Amino acid sequence: MLKANAHPDLLKKWIAALLWIGVICIESTDLMSSSNTGSFLYSLLAPFWPHIDPVKFGEFHAVLRKIGHFVGYAILSFLLFRAWRATLKRSAGWALVWAVVSFFMTALVASLDEWHQTFLPSRTGTYQDILLDTFAALCVQVALFLFLRSRHTRASTA
Repeated sequence: MLKANAHPDLLKKWIAALLWIGVICIESTDLMSSSNTGSFLYSLLAPFWPHIDPVKFGEFHAVLRKIGHFVGYAILSFLLFRAWRATLKRSAGWALVWAVVSFFMTALVASLDEWHQTFLPSRTGTYQDILLDTFAALCVQVALFLFLRSRHTRASTA
């Protein structure tokens, strides 16, 4: 049963997760298309490196965008884990249900994001990005399991 003072904490955790989904939705628009982010980044770097090779810059930009995918969906998976942990409080450590629901919600958001991008001329929705985003979610859930399990084990033996 939730305590009366637990509701604000629960609300804060869900607001953080929902706001991050909002960030992902904004990033899924034309505003954050490869051409827009590439031209912005190029104009930002050009004064410092006037002899940037356009081919190498394109490769750098593509890698940077994939890192952004991974980090963004890793953060989402973490925020969803926190929200579900606050909602379905069962133990002080880690519960499989929190991780599973967070993982599948992250995969769903990734799938909807890529599907949405297929309707935009400036964007491409790919299953490879869904796999990358879902892999990020899996990595976070494994890291949370290892961290919280070791923390719980240390607390139990102390």
